[in-house]
Amino acid sequence: MIDIRRRLEDWERNNLSSYATLSRDTRGRMVEEDICNIRTEFQRDRDRIIHSKSFRRLKHKTQVFIAPEGDHYRTRLTHTLEVAQISRTLARALRLNEDLVEAIALGHDLGHTPFGHTGESALNDLHPEGFKHNEQSLKVVDFLEHTYRRQGLNLTYEVRDGILNHTGDGRPETLEGNIVRIADRIAYINHDIDDAIRAKIIGEDELPKDCLEVLGKYHGERINVMILDVIENSLNRDRISMSDRVGYCTEKLRQFMFDRVYLNEYAKAEEGKARYTIEQLYNYYMDNYLELPKEHREQYRERDCSKEDIVCDYIGGMTDRYAVNLVKEIFIPKPWQKY
Repeated sequence: MIDIRRRLEDWERNNLSSYATLSRDTRGRMVEEDICNIRTEFQRDRDRIIHSKSFRRLKHKTQVFIAPEGDHYRTRLTHTLEVAQISRTLARALRLNEDLVEAIALGHDLGHTPFGHTGESALNDLHPEGFKHNEQSLKVVDFLEHTYRRQGLNLTYEVRDGILNHTGDGRPETLEGNIVRIADRIAYINHDIDDAIRAKIIGEDELPKDCLEVLGKYHGERINVMILDVIENSLNRDRISMSDRVGYCTEKLRQFMFDRVYLNEYAKAEEGKARYTIEQLYNYYMDNYLELPKEHREQYRERDCSKEDIVCDYIGGMTDRYAVNLVKEIFIPKPWQKY
């Protein structure tokens, strides 16, 4: 059989930047596997993520607005796709590894809870050891996702590192991971502004005028300016960054969104109910542990996990609608029927 993978690896070596992470130089997987004759190691990781159940569930998980009525509001899945698109654009321009950035981008939010950051905050308060979605994303790909062949997706070190460090205090070891980290921020700031304007939480004329003068008045303009700025400040360098001017305006927009949208009472009108839903489910399963699905409990037989971990993993993997329907099933009385 023609060894297509070797051709792709040769192309990477001959065409990518000296700062790029080459698939042939991966630090490998936790469990060694036979290599593929068609795909590079990072392409295999991308495919495993796309075919996972956790990836499919993202379409029914909140981005910012809980249970929006409009068809055009972002979900966790559309956010993920936008991050992947921005990441690939940056990687291509900087001659870095597109397959690696795509795999990291597609997997970076697999550990997000139902109801977005509200759900994450609730589980973080409930679990004695806390709950962070980036750490949970790594747990998803390492353990919670499984196929008939393996427990976990057994991804490469570089993809796992990028997923874990796409947010928080840690920094990815690869430039590709750092691309996803900055692309995530570019994506959510801009698409959350777009959604907030659509929801009439804010008006375009309320955005900081000094930021608009630098970044542009419209959604596409702002994304384009940010991307071009990252490219100009990162090309042929061993770091991924924005200029001070664009970075300042980007951070100011982010803070504006926290002040006016993320913490806005109208925008978060259902947040209390969402938090209550998470709390009710957590407390119920802590008191009724054996009512967790058997297949969920049994996967921990050879793993040292607390009951809190196991309950958090189950709730964290839910979609918004599954969590709501489960609360109805557990707590809402059903009409009596004669069987």
